[in-house]
Amino acid sequence: MTRLYSFWRSLATHRVRIALALKGVVPDEIVVVDLTTGDQHGDAYDAVNPMHALPAFVDGGGPPLVQSLAVIEYLDETRPDPPLLPPDPRGRARVRSLALMVAADSHPLMVPRVREYLEHELGVPEPARTAWCRHWIATALAALERRLSTEPETGRFCHGDTVSLADICLVSQVAGAGFFGVDTAPYPTVRRIAEACSAIEAFASAHPLKQPGAPAAV
Repeated sequence: MTRLYSFWRSLATHRVRIALALKGVVPDEIVVVDLTTGDQHGDAYDAVNPMHALPAFVDGGGPPLVQSLAVIEYLDETRPDPPLLPPDPRGRARVRSLALMVAADSHPLMVPRVREYLEHELGVPEPARTAWCRHWIATALAALERRLSTEPETGRFCHGDTVSLADICLVSQVAGAGFFGVDTAPYPTVRRIAEACSAIEAFASAHPLKQPGAPAAV
């Protein structure tokens, strides 16, 4: 029995959906946790993840797995084909570092709980909150562009010509840029890799706007 706790706009869940699709795993059940109505703070989801963050993934027995990168590496270890990390230690370190630039350095600064705190506790108005999110999205995109355009390990994808964990995170960052109106034109290498990924069905089918409850456009 596999179960994914999900919401269409959750970029972290977007990453896990891509990994599941690449591994050929179709969850037996998808539980929608609506971040816009506060479902994540309710007792039901508190019992799943006390951090009130998405995603959560149940695979057979045991407690739910949380944190997108931990879930993806679990999937990679339990379902190794196709591999999402390179075979060599240095390659794995590079891929993880690129992934963490998104999943640790940028995305956590713009998630709903941060935006809610800025609004309700600090009184930051909506235009300033949007500017905050755009700043951290663009900061990561610029850093990714600098690395990917200059490091020799970059190929068709972030690391050579094989899809990896880094590509999953890069695509989620580009999706977030779309949500917040950040132009990706200044980052041609990032854009090229994202477009190459989007041509792959596993990436295309996992896009936020193709999920249940998603609007036709953002």
